[in-house]
Amino acid sequence: MDILIRPETAADHPEIFQLHALAFGQENEGKLVDLLRQDDCFIPELSLVAIQNEEIIGHIIFTKIEIVRPDGQKTESLALAPMGVLPKYQKSGIGGMLIHAGLAMAKDLRYQSVIVLGHKDYYPRFGFEPAEKWEIGTHYEVPSEYFMGLELTPGALSEVKGIVEYSAPFSQI
Repeated sequence: MDILIRPETAADHPEIFQLHALAFGQENEGKLVDLLRQDDCFIPELSLVAIQNEEIIGHIIFTKIEIVRPDGQKTESLALAPMGVLPKYQKSGIGGMLIHAGLAMAKDLRYQSVIVLGHKDYYPRFGFEPAEKWEIGTHYEVPSEYFMGLELTPGALSEVKGIVEYSAPFSQI
């Protein structure tokens, strides 16, 4: 299976929107991606598509977030969300390819950590661990095993402790 992973282009936007609608069975994730692109949190190099035979079959986006400590200090991190794969390609490794490529690019861009709110049995295979390990929490009411972090730089989260503050688009959908 020849898969090309590359940063999205403006021409890809309609196809990415449709991909998320099909992957999630609703338009919220596509709307979120559209809003994220218009926000200061957007990092063009970290919005990646997986292409096979000139068709976009997967998409992942990492955006800037902050972890706010009790004393008000802020530490920059990344949010991985959303990631979608066309239904007929799900469970074929496309999501994993996108995650690996995105994490490598994030590390190359010198980001130090990533936060994800996702499936407790899926993301740990990429090194994600419950964020409570670092005393990092969220305003979202979710079981702690679904809220995870990953250090791209060893020790990056060891002194952070705080609440993740997502960019505005996450609360607009």
